[in-house]
Amino acid sequence: MTILLTGGTGFLGSHIAEQLSQRGTPVRAVVRSSSDTRFLRSLPGVELVNASLDDVDSLASAMEGVSSVIHGAGVVKARSTAEFHRVNALGTVHMLEAAKRHGQLSRFVLVSSLTVAGPSPDGKPLPADAPPNPVTHYGRSKLAAERAALAAKDQIPITIIRPPMIYGPRDVEVLVFFKSVRYGVLPYMGSKARGVSAIFAGDCAAACIAAVDKADVPSGRIYTVDDGRTETFGELVEHIESALGKRTWLRLPVPRQVLEVAALGSEAVGRLSNKAVMLTRDKCNELYAPHWVCDSLDAQRDLGWTPKVPFDRGARITAEWYRKQGWL
Repeated sequence: MTILLTGGTGFLGSHIAEQLSQRGTPVRAVVRSSSDTRFLRSLPGVELVNASLDDVDSLASAMEGVSSVIHGAGVVKARSTAEFHRVNALGTVHMLEAAKRHGQLSRFVLVSSLTVAGPSPDGKPLPADAPPNPVTHYGRSKLAAERAALAAKDQIPITIIRPPMIYGPRDVEVLVFFKSVRYGVLPYMGSKARGVSAIFAGDCAAACIAAVDKADVPSGRIYTVDDGRTETFGELVEHIESALGKRTWLRLPVPRQVLEVAALGSEAVGRLSNKAVMLTRDKCNELYAPHWVCDSLDAQRDLGWTPKVPFDRGARITAEWYRKQGWL
């Protein structure tokens, strides 16, 4: 039973590949010629195949002989709205077309995002049947990917996983918070009391694999996954402080108008360098949203999966990994 994995050179994908390798499941990882494949090459049972999300023929060829697919490839920052759509939405359309040609997949797992559901106005997880409400171009591109997958659910067994903030070893995005705490100065957006759901990368990877294993789950189900605890942003910072043995002596709220000016500068740098940047005016819609929360009760019940690492312990594991790698 070989699993085709896209996004294996990325953060979450590396954890999925690692867990599949550890349990002895053969993995065929889709990579590009420019991908950094050093970590994947270190894992037993991982085969690398060159293919592109822009090329259905190459994806169909990569899919030959596999039993299931975990589609985790995507971009969280892009040079334009069109690039978000091309990679996240159209790339998923191409993967689904290749899967239709395959015709015998036992499961196609799409890794989506809580940003599709949108923020919670009151700090409570949104109902599973709540209408999608993405507030960024990224979220809208992931919604388009979900809609394409759901349109194919009668032809391909589909499961969609929506993680919130993912963190853990090898992550470069949450690293900025650890560095800020280490230096003692933490700029933050929105309220320290806003609710935030999170999931340790290893737990999120395990949920994606559980979605492959559960062949009896009806096609088209969407599951949010988290660590089982909704905490405030301030509480998450305290856990990071405890993990680092440091206290922030200055927590600095950044008004939205100020950050939008900084985002304008960031966008200009991105245009001049022709590189995607994380800080944009569009990203401010996410950073200043009231609450980003979810729960994983349905996933635990249907997938037979349980999160094992709460944020306080995950922060310690992550901090130790950062130290060993010289990132902190």
